[in-house]
Amino acid sequence: MSAEAADRVAAVTSSRPGTPLQTSWFEFLLDDSLLEKHLQKSNPDPAPVQLIIQFLEQASKPSVNEQNQVQPPADNRRNRTLKLLALKVAAHMKWDLEVLEKGLTIPVLNMLLNELLCVSKVPPGVKHVDLDLSTLPPTTAMAVIIYNRWAIRTIVLSSFPEKQTKPGPHQINMLNIVQQEKEMTENILTVLKEQAADSISVLEGAVRLKKDFYVHTMRTLDLLAADTAANGETESSTAGLRISADELHCQVHYDLGGIFFHQGCTDLPIYEKARDHFRQTKELLKKLDSTVHVHLDEKRLAGYWNACRALTGDCDPSDPQTTPYDQINSLIRAHNYPAVIEAFIKDNISRSLPNHFRRSVLREFLYKVQQGESGLDEVCHKLCVCNAVRDTLEGEILSVRFQQLLLKPSKQVVDFILEVCTRSLEKDRPSEASRRNMANFLKTLCESLEDLSLVFVVSSHKLFMELLKEEERKVLVEQMRKRSATINLSAKPLPSFYDIPGLSDKNRWRIHKIHCHSASASVNIGQLEQQLILSLEPRRIRQILIELHGLAERPFWRVNSKWEVPPDYINVILGIKDNLTKDLVYILMAKGLHCISIKDFAHARQLFSACLELVTEFSPKLRQVMLNEILLLEVRAHEAMAAEGSKERPPPDLVSRVRGYLEMRIHDLPLRQVVGEECVAFMLNWRENDYLTLQVSPSLVMNNPYIKLGQLLASTCKELPGPKESRRTAKELWDVVVQICSISIQHKRNSDGRIGLIKQRESSMGILHRSKFITFTKKIREPLVLTTLISLFVRLHSIVRDDIVNEVTAEHLSIWPSSLPNIQAVDVEAVAVTVKELVSYALTLNPNNQSWLITQADIYFVTNQYSAALNLYLQAGAVCSDFFTKAVPPDIYTDQVLKRMIKCCSMLNCHTQVAVLCQFLREVDYMTAFKALQEQNSHDAMDSFYDYIWDVTILEYLTHIHHKRGETEKRQIAIKAIGQTELNTSNPEEVLQLAAQKRKKRFLQAMAKLYF
Repeated sequence: MSAEAADRVAAVTSSRPGTPLQTSWFEFLLDDSLLEKHLQKSNPDPAPVQLIIQFLEQASKPSVNEQNQVQPPADNRRNRTLKLLALKVAAHMKWDLEVLEKGLTIPVLNMLLNELLCVSKVPPGVKHVDLDLSTLPPTTAMAVIIYNRWAIRTIVLSSFPEKQTKPGPHQINMLNIVQQEKEMTENILTVLKEQAADSISVLEGAVRLKKDFYVHTMRTLDLLAADTAANGETESSTAGLRISADELHCQVHYDLGGIFFHQGCTDLPIYEKARDHFRQTKELLKKLDSTVHVHLDEKRLAGYWNACRALTGDCDPSDPQTTPYDQINSLIRAHNYPAVIEAFIKDNISRSLPNHFRRSVLREFLYKVQQGESGLDEVCHKLCVCNAVRDTLEGEILSVRFQQLLLKPSKQVVDFILEVCTRSLEKDRPSEASRRNMANFLKTLCESLEDLSLVFVVSSHKLFMELLKEEERKVLVEQMRKRSATINLSAKPLPSFYDIPGLSDKNRWRIHKIHCHSASASVNIGQLEQQLILSLEPRRIRQILIELHGLAERPFWRVNSKWEVPPDYINVILGIKDNLTKDLVYILMAKGLHCISIKDFAHARQLFSACLELVTEFSPKLRQVMLNEILLLEVRAHEAMAAEGSKERPPPDLVSRVRGYLEMRIHDLPLRQVVGEECVAFMLNWRENDYLTLQVSPSLVMNNPYIKLGQLLASTCKELPGPKESRRTAKELWDVVVQICSISIQHKRNSDGRIGLIKQRESSMGILHRSKFITFTKKIREPLVLTTLISLFVRLHSIVRDDIVNEVTAEHLSIWPSSLPNIQAVDVEAVAVTVKELVSYALTLNPNNQSWLITQADIYFVTNQYSAALNLYLQAGAVCSDFFTKAVPPDIYTDQVLKRMIKCCSMLNCHTQVAVLCQFLREVDYMTAFKALQEQNSHDAMDSFYDYIWDVTILEYLTHIHHKRGETEKRQIAIKAIGQTELNTSNPEEVLQLAAQKRKKRFLQAMAKLYF
């Protein structure tokens, strides 16, 4: 039995009753009338485009001669008939390129249209641009036009981004086929682009012809196949399907407009050609009574038309037929910006312009401002206000740009906002939603304004009075009055940020203080302190501190108990003599550290930079402290980007600064160990292994535990995998980690005189405490370093547990020692906790790492968490097989892993799953399978899993068991499963293997649905 016939028999036995079989391509060769009957069905299967693919694929298959050499496809009757069948299908589709392009790849469509040129007797070896279409037979001229239309359309379509298609799961060598097809496509596109000018010339010649055209139909193609009639009817002027001149011109103008629009991005005047072709397309569409043979996207045509008019300036605002887009673009081109703003205000009521278009107009003006055009700032502000009011009316969130505008608005801006709000509500009867949204906007506006006088401008406006109830107005105004200090801080001249008053400025400082007391006797210090807590702008923080020091002499760095600086720095900062400077340095550093903790790196940079420039003037020690903190900030910012998926390597300057810190030698300088810790983790994450292993000085390694740990990890990773002689560093790393996980043992005499042992946890025997070691490892992202650490702890865990049967597996276990000289000194619980934490952390970074998933599953398995273990074993298989659409590699599902999966199912009382999994082993475990099938108290779906059993012995045993128990229905299911043709033991081995693989995949997918 051939493989194809076996597939068809299998399809018969497995399909539901009444499901019609798909017609095979070769059946159309045997029956001339079958194709037409098939295509006339409402939903033919296979579909027309699939038939074209099958016909051309079979016709283009290479042949093999007697010497086993691959030859080009033979030019025989079979292949010519297949190509003709493909053309007949396309003729049935009326040569609709829109449909053909969606269903066929570029190489297939290129083959189809070249075959059309061939059967249409287009002179070979002659460029199409040299042909006179008016003298060619109608069907020949039409074939040339169709081919060149496709050529320019393909150039345009290939410029659009498209999602890459994934190869199907059951197609052999699919990746190679996809790659070959990609190369063929690129080659075809290269040729089409080189000949684009010729194709355009051919089509421009076509639109100058005023006669009707004819295209091949299924009938004319049949006549071509008959030699006797080929030279007669098929070349006459009336042969084929008639396409009127207007219909063809309409389609060709549209295609020419598309190619010219595509070329316009590199040559702007070409947009005028595109516009002219689109204009003629629109005119012809109106003229045509029927557009049966015109296949174009009218929405795209409208988009092209609007875009061309905007790009060429071909629109008159006074023209009643111009669209709102045209009006806005013409006003911008005429620099009539007040009219643009007026149009935006009116559009807030009509809402004819989409929000994305309005935002793009604002972006265009902002770009002009960036390019140095003057006088447009006010236009940008007003457009921003118009867009914000439109967003408000539609219940959208206000843009960040508008919120920035409200930070320091002028009275003119506030007046304009109120004017736009008033004019944007419908005059007669504004909807309740619009009124409610506008009222909320006015409340937000009041809350955002710091200047009390501007708040009163809003709250006294007529619209505010109309939209807000009296109680709401009173509550809001009172809140604003309480929030705003009576002193207008922003009105005072702001000195340079770095102009910090020193001891010599006492007289000026005292005058300023007297002025503050006299000018603002009623200032609420609490309000100033609240502003101090909320502000992140360095100059503003300094200004508030000046005001506060003018009102009271006390340490304002204590205002917020959550302001914290590292204990290493506290003495240095509090040693600053000037109180204002002390407060400023403390608060800037505390706020910067807080910003880093919430990953607001932009504000942290501003605060630290201000603090650095401040302390540079009077304290070299604090200057170095701030440089170290800025380095830590940059390291964390880059690591945060990497954690979010960025692959960009750190700049060389940052790497150089990290090295400089690790080599720094400054005595009497407070250092935070976390800086060194993160610098070492940074170097490991970016694989600076050569520096850590070769260039770090021995004294640094001796004095800094993190550098020592980093050096050992880098050395071990460099040597993986390596010979036994290269495992010296692995042994050193092993010893260091064992010491970290060890506990100190003290001897004490008991009351009966015997000596006992007292274990003390968290001893100082290692270079680091275990908690600090865990913290350090959770800053590492490099997979190889994490794999090395996991491997080490898995080996250590296996040794201290001493349970050979239930060992945890991992990669590179062979590089570690297999025993410990002093096993009693190792804290077993600490090792178990550490290995769990490490694997869990690693999986947060990459949940699809197969090795880590197996290790985590083993951990659950040895701790009797069988459901969780099975879940992870299935995950490990799923990620390496595209969710079981491919076979799981045998190095993932080893016999040990499969046996553990079997035990998990057994412990969960899923005995039918046990029997199915017993087939997966290299040698089927019949004893376990039979024992599982004897269990009657099974918690799985039992007989629904019989379809996944391919081992005939197990199926025969099932039949016997059910017969013995009198379970007739289940016995019938087992008999049906064993009776499938593809399981016949007489089949070739490859057929049996395919049947087994198919059932394996389906079973694992079913298991995944159960346990995921």
